[in-house]
Amino acid sequence: MEEETKSQSFFLFLWEIVKITILALVIIVPIRYFIAQPFFVKGASMEPAFEDGDYLIINEISFRFSKPERGEVVVFRFPEDPKQFFIKRIIALPNETIEIRNNQIKIYNDQNPTGFILDESSYLDPSQITEGNLKVQIGENEYFVLGDNRFHSSDSRRWGTLNRSLIVGKTLLRAWPLDRIEYFSQN
Repeated sequence: MEEETKSQSFFLFLWEIVKITILALVIIVPIRYFIAQPFFVKGASMEPAFEDGDYLIINEISFRFSKPERGEVVVFRFPEDPKQFFIKRIIALPNETIEIRNNQIKIYNDQNPTGFILDESSYLDPSQITEGNLKVQIGENEYFVLGDNRFHSSDSRRWGTLNRSLIVGKTLLRAWPLDRIEYFSQN
């Protein structure tokens, strides 16, 4: 009788573990694949805002209801190898023209047909230089992205515009390292 009770207790324990596992999967999997996703920063292209080894949580749901905006930091699939993920800042929006000359970024759009100089003082270190001599017309579903560490960034200056379909989401939270935990309401 005692053996039978132990056996029943063991199976009840296993059944509880199975129920907890199923419940966790039902909750975690949709969140992981449709709402938020973890991401490790690799490389120096976004320093000092995001450093190599930072552990970020990416907001995947916001771009289902709104369009990416200038200045937001986004994670996306690299256009030349979609298995790789990159992190960069949006500089120019769909249907705009961007011109990079003499360490300045000039944006032309419907509201500013003569263009305006992009003010990047809130996120770009004054020692950074935006190298390049180019003028690019951005397509309807495309964005121009740059790393904050312009000297060490493979970005739209090298491989062209970023199609909207490749954008995974925007930064929501830096969860690691612990001394740099930060919530990003806007980038």
